[in-house]
Amino acid sequence: MKREFWKSAVFRILLAAVSGLLMALIFPPFSASALVWMAMLPLMVLVWTVEGRRSFLRGFGLGWVAGWVMFLVNLHWLTEVTSVGWVALSAYLAVFPGLWGGWLAGMGNPWRQTLKLEEGRIAEKVRRKSESADAGRSHLVWRESFHSLRFAFIAAGLWCGLEWLRGWLFTGFGWNTLGVGFHETPVMAQSADLLGAVALSFLPVFLQAVVVQTARRLWRESRSGRKRPHPDFGVAAVLVALAFCYGVWKLAAEKRGEFLSLRVLLVQLNIPQEAARRLWSAEEIHQGYEEETLKALHEIAEGDAERLAAAAEKGEAVELRSPDWVVWPESALTGRVIRMEDGNWAMWEENMETLSRVREEGDFAVIMGLLEEEGEYFGDKLVLKEEGRVWNSMVMVEPDGALQTFRKHHLVIFGEYIPLVEQLPWLKKIYEQQSGAQYGGAFAVGESLEPLMTRVEGEELGIIPSVCFEDTVPRLMRKFVRQGPQVIVNVTNDGWFKDSPAAAQHFANARFRSIELRRPTVRCGNTGVSAVIDTRGGTSSPDGSSRQELRDADGNHLTRGWLLAEVRIPKKPTLTLYAIIGDWGVIGLGGIALLLGRWRR
Repeated sequence: MKREFWKSAVFRILLAAVSGLLMALIFPPFSASALVWMAMLPLMVLVWTVEGRRSFLRGFGLGWVAGWVMFLVNLHWLTEVTSVGWVALSAYLAVFPGLWGGWLAGMGNPWRQTLKLEEGRIAEKVRRKSESADAGRSHLVWRESFHSLRFAFIAAGLWCGLEWLRGWLFTGFGWNTLGVGFHETPVMAQSADLLGAVALSFLPVFLQAVVVQTARRLWRESRSGRKRPHPDFGVAAVLVALAFCYGVWKLAAEKRGEFLSLRVLLVQLNIPQEAARRLWSAEEIHQGYEEETLKALHEIAEGDAERLAAAAEKGEAVELRSPDWVVWPESALTGRVIRMEDGNWAMWEENMETLSRVREEGDFAVIMGLLEEEGEYFGDKLVLKEEGRVWNSMVMVEPDGALQTFRKHHLVIFGEYIPLVEQLPWLKKIYEQQSGAQYGGAFAVGESLEPLMTRVEGEELGIIPSVCFEDTVPRLMRKFVRQGPQVIVNVTNDGWFKDSPAAAQHFANARFRSIELRRPTVRCGNTGVSAVIDTRGGTSSPDGSSRQELRDADGNHLTRGWLLAEVRIPKKPTLTLYAIIGDWGVIGLGGIALLLGRWRR
């Protein structure tokens, strides 16, 4: 009876679910990063032992179950807004692991009967042609290892290609690719600057595929009593070692060179929300940003005064710590910006009052998220354009009062736009029921791919802008890369999802943009994680004394407060391979995997 259960469909489905659960544990809030090297082993064994007809459908089913469990656990934070959307999105995203399982059960299966017969004919031919049995066995060893490496490449390349596809199809949702499991393993994360963070999934899948095939051959050899070497496992181990060595080299190399120094003051209020609806009044929001920012500036000024007095007694020079930038999160203030095509602008009076009160305390730029509306002239005044466009924008107000804006490109489906809402008006009612806010129409899509420009220490500095989840979309952010000093700036608001793991997962994904592009990141969110990320994906201060992340005494990012951080910006940053070729590298891995799956000797 036991043997029948181990072979039953129920057991295989349960084992697939276990594999999905192990993959889910790789990411926050669990962050069991070591599982990235073993989580797929059960699923791989399952899809490669599919027998009988309809192998693709059976493999698809096993992969889908694993993927569905993984995303149900990973995306449970969606239930803070919509339980139906959580289940539906998880089911859709599971299609991609399902396709992987279906392909591996068929064309990507190294244990299919036809292949075993083919290997038998090859072995027989080798024995006939070889002058000795030992030479024949040696030839067979290399032949078996070649097949093992070939199918390991198929498994790994196809997984990477499908992860890229889910991050692109229908605007994409590239959240928590397997390689993001290295977010707390900086040495292995450094290879993201080659083919992107998605390609980091290749190595763990490749190694696990080799391990499964090697284990099967060892089991067969133990039964026959004939032991053979396994060069394929050696090749996989060498690849892991090379990735490790590359990471060590890049971690050291990114410390060298000349840098600009930028001081930023990050302010977050942790404003409570019910979906899109903030639970503070407009007056409370504006007053909160004024109070928290002024409190920070006063404390910084008092600290500078104490340090100046101490340095004067010793006759030493001291560097003041006043910020160059004050950064607030996405949709920080309630008022809007009106912009004209000729660059002229106006702003809601309540915004101007808040800015003027804060700007009295220093000479710094203010960066924040605001809604931006299309305007027109009415006589000599700027007014809102009738049925004009609205953008979710990042706004930078320079010390001299000049204003620049970046308009968000990558809109969140059912959050910032609803597809087919004109043809299916009932979708609007679903949105309003789930979000708790009235649907006011879709945001317009930004068009400019030019960085915002400012000056720091007398040199031009380019800002790679991103709003909300755009810092998880590398194919967009790489388009802003230029020669010369640059810094990524992200303003976001994960307050929709309250105290769930959403913000921590968002931060884990965002860290890889600094590695892929080798540009530091300044990040400010309403509920966190507000932090400065260096070009190695870490958050340590330049002197290594502390982490530049805004957290409370218990290490929780869900807090009200401020953080003064220093950003080291390379004057001559690396132009990475990923910045040059983008996603074509990982697309190539997927394409080669498909070709190898179709190839027959």
